[in-house]
Amino acid sequence: MASSSNTELKRIILLMRVSTYRAKPFYEAAQRLGVEIIPGIDMHPELGDYWQAPLPLQFDEPDEASQRIVAFAKEKPVQAILAIDDSASLIAAKASEALGLIHNSSQSALAARNKYHMRRLFSEAGVSSPKFSLYNMEDDPAKIAKEVKYPCVVKPLLLSGSRGVIRANNPAEFEDAFRWLGRLIGKMNRVSGSTQILVEDFIPGFEVALEGVINQNRLKVLALFDKPDPLDGPFFEETIYVTPSRLPASTQADIAACAEQAARALGLRFGPVHAELRVNEAGPWMVEMAGRSIGGLCSQILNFGLEGISLEELILRQVVGLEIESLAREEQAAGVMMIPIPSAGIYKGVTGIEAAQAVPGIESIEITAKINYPLIPLPEGDSYLGFIFAKGEEPAQVERALRQAHQQLTVDIVEMLPVV
Repeated sequence: MASSSNTELKRIILLMRVSTYRAKPFYEAAQRLGVEIIPGIDMHPELGDYWQAPLPLQFDEPDEASQRIVAFAKEKPVQAILAIDDSASLIAAKASEALGLIHNSSQSALAARNKYHMRRLFSEAGVSSPKFSLYNMEDDPAKIAKEVKYPCVVKPLLLSGSRGVIRANNPAEFEDAFRWLGRLIGKMNRVSGSTQILVEDFIPGFEVALEGVINQNRLKVLALFDKPDPLDGPFFEETIYVTPSRLPASTQADIAACAEQAARALGLRFGPVHAELRVNEAGPWMVEMAGRSIGGLCSQILNFGLEGISLEELILRQVVGLEIESLAREEQAAGVMMIPIPSAGIYKGVTGIEAAQAVPGIESIEITAKINYPLIPLPEGDSYLGFIFAKGEEPAQVERALRQAHQQLTVDIVEMLPVV
């Protein structure tokens, strides 16, 4: 994956939400590479004028947003348009197509974001994935409950991070889950972007996550993460990621082959991908694949090549055409815990951080929740309390360190009083 390393000014547009904390590592990588970042922020243009934002966009209006990007880029040419998360991936693709930039097509960007389109393409291509049906949130759940196979999973089409995803084991649980998800979708329609609900078979087994990059239509696995905590429902909150995987080499090869088949089915041909799979006796099953890098602050545990460059630098190097020395991850085992939110309420703080940081193997702890702000756990919430990072000689050592550090933390959350 090497290319020209000319020194002319490189400029990219980075699409992000105001509340994101994923932008910082991209800015740091850009500074090292001498790449200028133009932030495309999800913000009404009038509000953007007030805050003097260089490129305010409305992510729920992808056609208009992509047109604004094209107009901007005609004045200030860019080498690439990147979306930090799924919410702007379609906008990045549409604008890139209009400007003739290398990028995944808008059809593949939509398929990698919309779970129904994703399932349909997986099925047509023979990718091992759950059987599924599509419903509207206004449909009668009592009637649907008689049709579906149990256990099953109900999920929204466009939300990410397991938000709104619920397992149902019988008709009564299904009706409750379907109605609850319908209310959530209706309450946050601008974000959810759809009134439809996907119902799919629950796939038994354990989960893994795959981080990769696609170049010239070939998938290169950058890291395979074990998820040692069971994810069997009723909710699917992720906690611990550890790499390298402890699975047999043959199983890892099967996972990589499944992921490459899934990427081809979606039409993804360039840039980062993040995939979630379940594995059982029948082999790997593709749960979801996104045309973006890993979420949250989890990328901090990934470094590549002799110089230990970050995942974000690797991504930037690819999109602006700079040389990439190596895609090999560092040999040391690494892991991250996404600290769960224990209950809903007003966050007042966390104690025990010093004791947690003193656990051997712990690299750092970052609390991202804000004092005196409300916290909502999954399946309704969309964030974590923070992140614990660890490294060690062996994956098992890293996992133990993460669990021991988490046990030192005490979270103070005050229950919110009901509005009278």
